[in-house]
Amino acid sequence: MGKVTWTIIAREDLKEIGDYIALDSLMYAKRTISTLISRTKILKSQPFIGRSVPEQTENSDIRKLIEVSYPIIYKLFERDVLILSVIKSDRLLPDSI
Repeated sequence: MGKVTWTIIAREDLKEIGDYIALDSLMYAKRTISTLISRTKILKSQPFIGRSVPEQTENSDIRKLIEVSYPIIYKLFERDVLILSVIKSDRLLPDSI
């Protein structure tokens, strides 16, 4: 079983998502962030569950797991996973990935 690590950028993405949703509902913001974090736990035992990212055709180690309209972008390192970013599904993939 591998481990899941979050980058600083991915943690900032979560904060921004939570802050934005909290403008309407603090309860829903907390629930959404909790759901996103919980969803990544499956990557410990099933790191290949996510789809490949079409924008990253040259790097098949970059994958995405979608939860609540938020693609969770991650990179595989053997059995370990590095969460790179969490974006709203209607946004483009950041250039930094």
